[in-house]
Amino acid sequence: MTTREALAHVRRRDGVAVIELIGDLNAAAESALDEAWTAATTVRPDAVVLSFENSGYINSTGIALVVGLLASARAHRIPIRAYGLTDHYREIFEITRLADFMAIENDEDSAVQGVGGDRNG
Repeated sequence: MTTREALAHVRRRDGVAVIELIGDLNAAAESALDEAWTAATTVRPDAVVLSFENSGYINSTGIALVVGLLASARAHRIPIRAYGLTDHYREIFEITRLADFMAIENDEDSAVQGVGGDRNG
């Protein structure tokens, strides 16, 4: 298995910060993910959407990094949503119960448009 350097780009859409994860989500991704989270939340968004469309392998450390984002989001009352997970990783997120703490959608439009319901909760 070839590992790809992890990058995370932030963009805004309709009051939502979208973090595009690129490459493998493992220990090497920590600083990129931390920087992206800071950039995404500096101006408080209605929600943060994690895009896994261009991510590769996610190991247990990568899962732990996502848990850390969820903890920070919960502390700051920022809803988290995700899309672009492969069926395999979607199942892992369900088994590990990460899916209990974030909405997992099929595409970006659904993730961004579904934010309105998060704000009411």
